[in-house]
Amino acid sequence: MISIDTVYQKVLMLANKEQRGYITPQEFNLFADMAQMEIFEQYFYDLDQRLRVNSNSDEYANVRDNIQEKITLFEENSSTSGNTINPDAVYRLGTITLIVDGVYTEVEEVQQKDLAYINQSPLTKPTLKRPIYVRKGKIITIYPTPTADFYYNYTKRPKKPSWTYVVVQGKAMYDASNNSLQDFELHASEESELVYKILKFAGISIKQVGLAQAAQGMEAAQIQQEKQ
Repeated sequence: MISIDTVYQKVLMLANKEQRGYITPQEFNLFADMAQMEIFEQYFYDLDQRLRVNSNSDEYANVRDNIQEKITLFEENSSTSGNTINPDAVYRLGTITLIVDGVYTEVEEVQQKDLAYINQSPLTKPTLKRPIYVRKGKIITIYPTPTADFYYNYTKRPKKPSWTYVVVQGKAMYDASNNSLQDFELHASEESELVYKILKFAGISIKQVGLAQAAQGMEAAQIQQEKQ
């Protein structure tokens, strides 16, 4: 977790340092969500790129392992009955497993367009010992319908960050007791990048080109350092 108030204060300090404009709490929360999701989605792209090259033998310098560690914070296991999965939290689905006669059986994904053809032949028609699933939008459907709960793992989406406040003498003051408070769920090492990205979005929004360019430069330097 990263304290949203810490990030908020740093963003305001840097934005106001050269009197480049004020960022409202509402704007901050919007930019904070955009920044968190941009960083989060980048994990998977970076991991895919790193899997294509040889890893460094030094455990602490291994960028691939560092990225995987950050993704692990969002990995979940769950189970459900019936034959469909539609959790809004799922960002990327991992493995779906059925337990048939005490044996763990992985469910194979097939394309929706191939389902009718697969069901026509006794040799390819799915069974509980050879189950399949298809995706249609967010809906994931298993064939045939399991006779017991099935299990799946997935990567969840981070919760939307929310800096909560009360207005005192016309000024927004941090309210840590508000139930809507939500810190960033990213790895602690992402704090600086969150600040830079939020500043970049804010600079674009309030049409302060200098702020956006400065933030983009700091962000690029931070990313370059992480990838060394």
